[in-house]
Amino acid sequence: MRLFICLMLLMGLAVSAHAEIYECMDGSGNKRFTNVKSEAAGCKPMNLPPVSSVPAPKPGTKPGDSRAATPGSFPKVDPSTQQQRDTGRRKILEQELANEESMLDQAKKALAEQESTRLGNERNYQRVLERLEPYKKKVALHESNIANLRKEMSSLR
Repeated sequence: MRLFICLMLLMGLAVSAHAEIYECMDGSGNKRFTNVKSEAAGCKPMNLPPVSSVPAPKPGTKPGDSRAATPGSFPKVDPSTQQQRDTGRRKILEQELANEESMLDQAKKALAEQESTRLGNERNYQRVLERLEPYKKKVALHESNIANLRKEMSSLR
């Protein structure tokens, strides 16, 4: 008898977990959704089917495999065209890498120049650090860009 009462209580809790969702429209046409009945005055209830499970994976896919099969109507590129595209991409990345390396050299020179200079109003070392901070950030930015470009180039075929 106790088991039956506990089971009935649990079923009651499970049924009450489903909330009604209301779609509300304000004067300017904006939609708002709520599950609070007191806020849903003048709103229409949405008839949503209860969600009880996660859909099964499609046949032929491995769990955790996010790649989908390519549909047959998907346009394909012949290998020579793809090779030309890859070559062009590599050239662009190499140019960007060369530009970033030259900008890094300039940024390092500017930082070294600023580090060697001491202004008269900088008796407090914190002021020196504050003055050097934008130069250090610029060097770090170019170093990060170079690392990202090298990583992208290494992933090319």
